[in-house]
Amino acid sequence: MNYFNADDTALLLIDHQVGTMQLIKNIDREFAAKQSIALAKMAKILNMPVVITSSQEENAQGPILPEIAKILPEAHAARVKRPGVVNAWAYADFRNAVLATGRKNLIMAGVTTDVCLIFPAIDAALEGFNVQAVMDASGSPSDLSEEFSRQRMRDAGVVLTATNTLMAEIAKDWSTPAGQQLITLLFTDVFPALGASIA
Repeated sequence: MNYFNADDTALLLIDHQVGTMQLIKNIDREFAAKQSIALAKMAKILNMPVVITSSQEENAQGPILPEIAKILPEAHAARVKRPGVVNAWAYADFRNAVLATGRKNLIMAGVTTDVCLIFPAIDAALEGFNVQAVMDASGSPSDLSEEFSRQRMRDAGVVLTATNTLMAEIAKDWSTPAGQQLITLLFTDVFPALGASIA
């Protein structure tokens, strides 16, 4: 197991678009949106490189979630707009943007898991990258398609994780300045009910 650190990892947000989010049925879509937004905030706290990509924004897929655009304005402005290529990794501009980060550890989240996330996650892993797919910031139209997609990713060497587990892995120590910001993020964004009970 290769543990991820802030200084050797990049975040890839794939197709978190207003319209595409409506396709999530296996988990609560608002929850998935909050988790993806929390990942964006984590990357900002840690000054982690972020690559955002979208597909056919002018169609039903729509724009990237406005909260992500606001948190990461530079990454949003530089986002890779795919004309329709399903597998983001197969689109040269996206792959080149990832390579330009110089990071071998990749955090990926995508909507939907069974179309937008599965193919780039598998291809990056097969190319030698260490890939963690954040499953609560991704989702599919059915439990069955989600199950099969997770199985294929695991078989290809992709590590499946959740937002809170990933943040704990990267924080390493909640008492550090970055760790303090991340645990605050967990209590306010990822587990707001817990934060309220502690307060």
